[in-house]
Amino acid sequence: MNNDQLNERIKKAREKDHLIDLIGISKEYDGVKVLKDIDLYIRKKEFLTLLGPSGCGKTTTLRIIGGFETPSSGALLFEGQEISDLPPYKRRVNTVFQKYALFPHLNVYDNIAFGLKLKKMPKKMIDEKVEQMLELVNLKGYAKRHVEALSGGQQQRVAIARSLVNEPEVLLLDEPLGALDLKLRKDMQLELKSMQQRLGITFIYVTHDQEEALTMSDTIVVMKDGTIQQIGDPKTIYDEPANAFVADFIGESNILRGTMIKDELVEFAGATFPCVDSGFGENAPVDVVIRPEDIMLVGEDVGQIVGTVKSVLFKGVHYEMMIDTGAYTFKVHSTTMQPQGSKVGVNIVPFNIHIMKPMQEEN
Repeated sequence: MNNDQLNERIKKAREKDHLIDLIGISKEYDGVKVLKDIDLYIRKKEFLTLLGPSGCGKTTTLRIIGGFETPSSGALLFEGQEISDLPPYKRRVNTVFQKYALFPHLNVYDNIAFGLKLKKMPKKMIDEKVEQMLELVNLKGYAKRHVEALSGGQQQRVAIARSLVNEPEVLLLDEPLGALDLKLRKDMQLELKSMQQRLGITFIYVTHDQEEALTMSDTIVVMKDGTIQQIGDPKTIYDEPANAFVADFIGESNILRGTMIKDELVEFAGATFPCVDSGFGENAPVDVVIRPEDIMLVGEDVGQIVGTVKSVLFKGVHYEMMIDTGAYTFKVHSTTMQPQGSKVGVNIVPFNIHIMKPMQEEN
């Protein structure tokens, strides 16, 4: 992309009511591109999650927004103003890291008040702001506690309070729940979403945990190998994945090779199924994606195909069964258990069959 093209895209972005725009952002380290021409906009008061496996570029994207990295090319706009070269302390953003970065020699009050004291704010105002933050993060009465005496979840709340007390317009969160145990992590997911809604500020959240992304986000950005694979709300990302990578990364999926006979008719697992997709051509190779919960087990005399139950696992809210049809072994989630070794029919309604271009053809 040349300068004229970039300037034209910047001009168009400024016509929109976006808080942040990433336009053609790339980042190289020693000749290796870790971000490849990223285009993304973030709205005011949005909870946006960058989701993907390790090395996909999500943390680099966050660090560029925060000012800890400079893009190799492209433009970063904040309310229409180019900020790529603006240092972190001049940006209207704050960051919460996984390791919290609290001052161990200071108590809770002094950790939260640290930035306010640097600004030479009057003590009475600092006291009021710290008290407000402690109430927001459910740590009222903890002001004089030493941070080393707090649990991991409490330390994380202090780190969030310290970031929010400066009233940023954007809070960047880099896998902040990664060090917490499962139950505490789930509790904090709900607390973070509640905080964001009460404060009405923009949260940009980085995680590799699909459940976190689905639980908290208004918008999910799925990344792989320095590129954006799909942007959408949680329901769209889950129900209508853009490709096999997204389908496999978000939730569990049966992904198998098939042939698109013609529009709305696909062959896979040794049988032909009606579907709702079109535009792939005739007799074209495709990837077929089916969620385990979208497969119905019925009597073998009324199934579209027939299989044998090879294994059964109780998962708490449903049973996970592996159904071997000979041509393919399907993973099925159902609240009704079918005994191991029994014969069952497998039915899949057209709407639950998702057709995609084969994975190796993407890009």
